[in-house]
Amino acid sequence: MPRVKRGMMALKKRSKVMKLAKGFRGARRRLYKAAKEAVMHSMAYAYRDRRARKRDFRKLWIARINAAAKTNGLSYSRLINGLKKAGVLINRKMLADLAVSDGMTFQELARIARQQLDAASGE
Repeated sequence: MPRVKRGMMALKKRSKVMKLAKGFRGARRRLYKAAKEAVMHSMAYAYRDRRARKRDFRKLWIARINAAAKTNGLSYSRLINGLKKAGVLINRKMLADLAVSDGMTFQELARIARQQLDAASGE
């Protein structure tokens, strides 16, 4: 079986890891073994946190909507329920943006939700 020299491929592999470790501190940037471990962990954290970010933003939007709903005399769940019954299709991201930047429009949406809830409870 012929001998295979892998110097070029091994160097390529190592330099790819070292390039990913750029910006790390101390040995994690300079030494291959430490860099490889740090890069592996950083990739795992990046994968995990891309999913966590979605949860975090949804929590933030809900907190903002709830605060704005409270100022309009509704709870978050009643506001969402009223909007659903009224057939208003608006996602939480847009609703939170309206709560922060355009209070009058949010107030109008809260009024629509309240009317819908009153009509449902009156039946």
